[in-house]
Amino acid sequence: MSSALETLRRDFGGDIIEPGAAEYEAAGRSVLASGSPAYVLRPKSVGDVRAGVRFAAGAGLPLSVRGGGHAFPGFGTNDGGIVIDLGGLANVEIVDGERHLVRIGGGATWGQVAAALAPHGLAISSGDTKSVGVGGLTLTGGIGWKVRKYGLALDNVVAAELVTAGAEVVRASAAENPELFWAIRGGGGNFGIVTAFEFAAHPTTDVFYGRITFPAAEAATVLQGWADHLRTAPEELTSIANVANPFAGGAEAPVEICVSFDGDDPGLAAKAIDPIRRLGTVIDDDVALTPYADTLVDGMIPPPGIRLVTRSAFVGKESVAEALGVLAEVGTSGRPPAISVRSVGGAVSRVPGDATAYAYRQAELMVVTTIVGPEPVVEAAGPALAAIWRRLAPHVNGAYANFLASAAEEDVAAIYPTETYRRLAAVKRQYDPGNLFAGNHNVRPR
Repeated sequence: MSSALETLRRDFGGDIIEPGAAEYEAAGRSVLASGSPAYVLRPKSVGDVRAGVRFAAGAGLPLSVRGGGHAFPGFGTNDGGIVIDLGGLANVEIVDGERHLVRIGGGATWGQVAAALAPHGLAISSGDTKSVGVGGLTLTGGIGWKVRKYGLALDNVVAAELVTAGAEVVRASAAENPELFWAIRGGGGNFGIVTAFEFAAHPTTDVFYGRITFPAAEAATVLQGWADHLRTAPEELTSIANVANPFAGGAEAPVEICVSFDGDDPGLAAKAIDPIRRLGTVIDDDVALTPYADTLVDGMIPPPGIRLVTRSAFVGKESVAEALGVLAEVGTSGRPPAISVRSVGGAVSRVPGDATAYAYRQAELMVVTTIVGPEPVVEAAGPALAAIWRRLAPHVNGAYANFLASAAEEDVAAIYPTETYRRLAAVKRQYDPGNLFAGNHNVRPR
């Protein structure tokens, strides 16, 4: 290890943070997890990333790769291992103005991207949180306020630059290493460290964005009517329904229908949104014309000792009524978890199912439950949460990697159906046969 560390110090131009350093405690944490790694490496160049990978490959220690650090299972840190923190690789550059091609460093956040593109009237379909990393979100999906019109974040990737387990720099696109390109669009960080993405951005205007709320007692009718409307609504409309907001009353909290209409025409926006307003008794309606970059919110950073436990699944058209019936009932009684239901479909469903490693393109909805609290509260809520998911089980399938708090084998199996996993494992064997990049929802080399 000593000679390897000497080599790293010689070849690495970024910061090497070890226990005892003033910034160590902060550097060891990810947003949702504490850690005590042996080394935190902060590269400043692709060459630094290569040096870090060579060191990690020879160290025999756990490796974590951190983009934004928001992974619920705490993938961005570890105990006793190595963390490669990509925060220094965050440039956002328009490389082709005519085709709106944007090159983004693997350590950038979506807030940085939105702010950089806004002066040019451009945007990329992404998530909905400023501090979330481009890499972590994109490699496993990307469901945000433009998803029904422009697809997942990963659907807008045209190329990526990776450092593989062998410390080689590889480019993946439809024309170069196409099987790797298929795998990184849904397969997570299993195949290397993405140091840069190339995205196809699109021209954007301000959007009509905000929240319409209804009484909790009307949850069943509002949720079903909302889902029925989204089935035929223009793809410019993307929406999220929230029930049992713990910060607004839990089981008595209003049903929140959050909307974003991708366009600045008030007539078209009203035509798309008004049917939602007619679903029940409107308590509040703050929908207004908003710069797209302002629809991204600041991410929650829980204080020490507070855990977030989240779980997700997809709902097909045939099961929408049953799933929403369960959610309306459990979300308005007892002590429910926070429940969020996201509309998908649209552009997502038009991409062939085998075009990327993202598996659930025909789903209409994605369900997410979240528990927030200190460990005793989370533990006490576990049995009731498990009972909710047992009721949902006949009506949902799969899982969305970005909203999972665990990374057990059953989680991986839910994210990747058998054929998808088989194909990913073959790519993994080619690019990471020793499973160096195991700090994720791990696909093992075949």
